[in-house]
Amino acid sequence: MDDCIAIRGARQHNLRNLDLDLPLHTWITVTGVSGSGKSSLAFDTIYAEGQRRYVETFSPYARQFLDRMDKPQADRIDGIPPAIAIDQTNPVRSSRSTVGTMSELNDHLKLVFARLARLYCRSCGRLVQRDTPETIVEQLLRAVEPGAAPPTIRILFTVEVPDNFTADEVAGFLRQQGYDRIQRQAGRRFEVIQDRLRLEPGRRGRLTESLEAALSRGQGRITVCRESAAGEPGEPLRFSTGLHCAACDIAYRDPTPSLFSFNSPIGACPTCRGFGRTIGIDYGLVIPDDRLSLEGGAIKPFQTPSYAECRADLLKAARRRGLDTRRPWRELSDADREWVLQGQGMDAWERGEWYGVKGFFDWLESKSYKMHIRVLLSRYRAYGLCPACGGARLKPEALWWKIGDPEPRSIRDLMQMPLGRCLEFFKTLVLPASHDEAARQLLGEIRTRLGYLVEVGLDYLTLDRQSRTLSGGEVQRINLTTALGTSLVNTLFVLDEPSI
Repeated sequence: MDDCIAIRGARQHNLRNLDLDLPLHTWITVTGVSGSGKSSLAFDTIYAEGQRRYVETFSPYARQFLDRMDKPQADRIDGIPPAIAIDQTNPVRSSRSTVGTMSELNDHLKLVFARLARLYCRSCGRLVQRDTPETIVEQLLRAVEPGAAPPTIRILFTVEVPDNFTADEVAGFLRQQGYDRIQRQAGRRFEVIQDRLRLEPGRRGRLTESLEAALSRGQGRITVCRESAAGEPGEPLRFSTGLHCAACDIAYRDPTPSLFSFNSPIGACPTCRGFGRTIGIDYGLVIPDDRLSLEGGAIKPFQTPSYAECRADLLKAARRRGLDTRRPWRELSDADREWVLQGQGMDAWERGEWYGVKGFFDWLESKSYKMHIRVLLSRYRAYGLCPACGGARLKPEALWWKIGDPEPRSIRDLMQMPLGRCLEFFKTLVLPASHDEAARQLLGEIRTRLGYLVEVGLDYLTLDRQSRTLSGGEVQRINLTTALGTSLVNTLFVLDEPSI
């Protein structure tokens, strides 16, 4: 039969010459008491034969890199398609693996942000976009109030004096090119007037030509000033043809997909290397009981005879400061607690001042080549959120790029969003007409995969949830949606006790 899997004489494990026909393109459930041979039939016979035959289609060189299963004991198995087994085990132990990486949604998201995201300035928060002469003209004309007299504007570009020229030589070169009007000279920088004209629709052609010339000579950056009634230049408007915030004078780089991946050195936070956490001193372990005072032993590592001198230094410095050493730690002011922990500066030890609990542990770090010091440090260390990225795992540059309106979202915002809300976000995301068909297909693939995850009941998970914290059933559902997201056809799926 062409429409079924025909098994004849299956003898794998506790199967006894089983003959069975399993119809294709349907859902089949194998049930029975413990030890009846369910796994022997489903995994050790059907899946093993399907996987073995699929692997044998590869070259001998490729097969050496693939897991291969033994041929099941059976007289004959016909009509079996390539098989995929999805069990409930969670073999993942790496903290780099997340729901996003398992479902391959991270790979799609980094492409979406590289293609569709818009840049927001890290300083002023404004949208950073490339200006063209046409967009500058439209923006300037829109700023003119209806019915008001057309204002006079100046179009300026900046010229930096090279190190091998003097300012007078550069000014002479500018005069030779017809630029006699210099609005201002600040050190080795000239602000040159490209044109001065009235801002009205009838002069659109001249305005566009002047802007093009100024952008060409100003290396893509220009300034436009309105003149006051007295002829003085007003507040400048800055424009740029590159990824450059003209208001803050900050230049940015074009994004790449690797910038949005914490598994790439290009995008990973350099402090935590993409893990989102760093190991350091946990002051909750250093001061485990906040009911104790400084004299009563609030600082735990100072209570041993080896470091009694540090305790004496602390009490002596505290009395000089006027700090009540008998007051419980919880009742001390924030300033006093900060003083105890951080001390009085980097060189406090040399000045005879209090070096702080932090300074004490920094000194221990310098002695960590000794075994007993490493053991002592391990008692007070713990993992915490990375102070540089705050757990985002990415460099700050990746978080300046956002998608969506009216509330733009960074890739970190989407990673921390429950899958149900994330699906609603992408369903309402509208692409401008300027984007190509590839971007639309990419967005459709994200919606499909998120839809699968929500349909199998995982709408409460987030994309940055670590895989090693998932249950076996959650891992199985994610693996199933990953396989479904690949749009495989004529494939046999073997699921171990599915909870879907």
